[in-house]
Amino acid sequence: MKRFVIIVAGGTGQRMGAGIPKQFLPLCGRPLLMHTIEIFHRYDAKTGMVLVLPAGQAEQWNALCTLHGFTLPHKLAEGGETRGHSVRNGLDAITATRGVVAVHDGVRPLVSQETIATGFALAESGKNAVPGLPLTDSLRIIDGKGSRPIDRTLVRRVQTPQCFPLYVLRKAYDHPDFMHFTDDAQLVEKTGSVITLYEGNAENIKITTPFDLKLAGLLAGETTPELLRQQNWHCDE
Repeated sequence: MKRFVIIVAGGTGQRMGAGIPKQFLPLCGRPLLMHTIEIFHRYDAKTGMVLVLPAGQAEQWNALCTLHGFTLPHKLAEGGETRGHSVRNGLDAITATRGVVAVHDGVRPLVSQETIATGFALAESGKNAVPGLPLTDSLRIIDGKGSRPIDRTLVRRVQTPQCFPLYVLRKAYDHPDFMHFTDDAQLVEKTGSVITLYEGNAENIKITTPFDLKLAGLLAGETTPELLRQQNWHCDE
């Protein structure tokens, strides 16, 4: 079954406090977005790759690809006003009518091969697969009377890639309010489909702040030999 991945990279770097979009920031000497693309290519080199970038960033990305000799095949799609518009533009760049598709945050370069493989396998069996992790912190919910505790065993931290049969995600993005959803699973669920949760990997952090970038550098350069072997990274920073 043909596999596709839509990598959404819509960051501007405001919370990072950087002068360039966060997906272009260096990690182990290269833009972190390149690591993200490589991980999916390493899992299956035949995966159809669509990279969604905000308007005006394609030229900068192409210059970075030339600078770093980055030649892995991928299509470019232009981002939209919201994340939903960006994902739909990515879907429109896929001409196939059958297959499975993963939607992944461009700034999650530490997703494991196992997380990718499980998501695609579940989607290929007809399920809508979302990785998540249990929480270790205690939780409280705020209400009109103050706050009250929540049973953390009933809550998961949701990650990407979120994987779906291609026709299911296309149907979801036909919903008239698709642009108001910031999570693909929520939109798919809104159209009547069931979500299957599976365990992701703890290293699969979303790089949003300077702290996240430092942590990713440590994970890439000083983590276990097994994770380095999975990612095929060599980081001396």
